[in-house]
Amino acid sequence: MSTYVLRCNGAPVPIALASLPTVQTAAIPEPSALDEMLPVMAADSLPRLIVLGEDAGLASVLTHLMRTERLNVEIGYVPVDRTYGSRAYQTGTGNAAAKRALEGKAFETPLIRDDTGKVLIGRATIVGPRGEKLEGEAYVDDTRLFTGKVAALHISPMLEMPGLHATVQRGLRKRRWVEGRAMQLGTRGGMVIRDGVSGDKIVPRSTFYRHHEPWLLVR
Repeated sequence: MSTYVLRCNGAPVPIALASLPTVQTAAIPEPSALDEMLPVMAADSLPRLIVLGEDAGLASVLTHLMRTERLNVEIGYVPVDRTYGSRAYQTGTGNAAAKRALEGKAFETPLIRDDTGKVLIGRATIVGPRGEKLEGEAYVDDTRLFTGKVAALHISPMLEMPGLHATVQRGLRKRRWVEGRAMQLGTRGGMVIRDGVSGDKIVPRSTFYRHHEPWLLVR
């Protein structure tokens, strides 16, 4: 097995990973940086990539692997602090996460993406234009999540099937999460924030769903 470390935005390198070949990259890795690393890893029958960084960085890596049909690469995730993604995938943080990423076994895990072809790792939040209430209607599979206006819509991946769950924010009311394969929203206008990164335009619809192939998460 060949194991490489992708260090995003100068993330601290745990002691367990200090001796491994490491590639430095931005907080959100550019495809060109991954394209330089992946052919080298492909020479091994069991390539493993350990990502040090945040949810958005790992999402960028998996988006590139999905688009280039390289989801056979085993992925370990080592966030510095707890994130939505570390909670969803139960990876831990810091050196504990590093040991798990190095010594653990890869398991097929639902890969959640949206209709723009971007992978979601931790949480997507959809709000109305300029942070206003979101107006529209959303379903998770055949279950209606809401119709009318809500403060926000949240979508997160799951470690196991069916793949994702979603909820809406209505003031201080307790949230009800609905599980399914896909979430579909139709709206007068929504801003999608994926893993802390805002989209560049207001959209009339948004869909998040389980990709037909899983990814290989090391746990």
